[in-house]
Amino acid sequence: MLSESPSQQITGLLRRALGAHWEFSVNGDVLEIHHPHRGSPYHPPRRSPSWAELLEALEEGFAAQGIPRDACLPLRWGRETELTISAVQALDPLLKDGRSGTYRRGFIPQPVVRFTGQRTASGELCDGFLTSFVNVSCVQPIGSIDEYGAILDAWLSVLSQLGFHARHISVYGRLTVWQRREVKGITLRFRHLDLTLGDIVLLWNADNPQRMGVDLGTSLERLAWARTLRDWNELIFGPLAGAAPPSALDTIRTATLLLGNGIMPAARSAGGVTRRVLGTLAPEAARLGVSSAVRASHRYWTTVAALPVPWPAIAATIEREITRRPPLANGPRTGG
Repeated sequence: MLSESPSQQITGLLRRALGAHWEFSVNGDVLEIHHPHRGSPYHPPRRSPSWAELLEALEEGFAAQGIPRDACLPLRWGRETELTISAVQALDPLLKDGRSGTYRRGFIPQPVVRFTGQRTASGELCDGFLTSFVNVSCVQPIGSIDEYGAILDAWLSVLSQLGFHARHISVYGRLTVWQRREVKGITLRFRHLDLTLGDIVLLWNADNPQRMGVDLGTSLERLAWARTLRDWNELIFGPLAGAAPPSALDTIRTATLLLGNGIMPAARSAGGVTRRVLGTLAPEAARLGVSSAVRASHRYWTTVAALPVPWPAIAATIEREITRRPPLANGPRTGG
């Protein structure tokens, strides 16, 4: 487990794991890791892979590193959160209960719903943020902190197979230990050029420090954005970009995931989240129907995991839910 000097210990294990081809800069508890040839121009691949192809490449990349794919967690969580908000929840038995088991482990492309995306001054989601996305994760129980560095090294290899080059990748963060209830951890983030992609977190149970795990996470959508440098809305919404406000399309995308998992609108619990999401969509948005946007979203989500509810039933539920409300006195609201 960590010694009294986590900064030196983490830096040392990462130097051993990544080798001499990386430059380390430590200022107090702040760590920066860069490639010696950083600054060279980045040229996106000529061909953008489909979502299915990108997902398959990730699965193959992790498998080549000895990390198999595991099944997604259920979207309806109902423990500390109503919905699954991160694949790291698969490690709850290990990290929160101090037990040896986990719900899942390995590479997990996990659909999640979050309301924490960064927003503009007018309340619109900033580029790079969505209310629902695929949390691309590697969640692993580990026996020693050296495995933390090994998983970061494995991730750099996966990124290389996706078409990213190490010279455009950097790692940074504070080597201070944080604590949230039963769990302690250290978080480092990784970026491509100037875009932060995600983080890799060393985690352990506060009362049983030998129960350790690693959570490496990014999003499928952000990976594709960094790789292609395409317009964000065109990347996410395809031909529908421009046909409706991005906030409305984001709402329909999230509602499709929720309803597709059978989480129907309700006054409370997980169904309350569905009603909250649909409450941001103006009744006027359903005048010509929502089937095109639902169909596109359903096709996207089923690339990752099957949805038990077919898209026509989802579209009908959305239209019924939003048209039952009277028009808003202060004008329509659309939001994520």
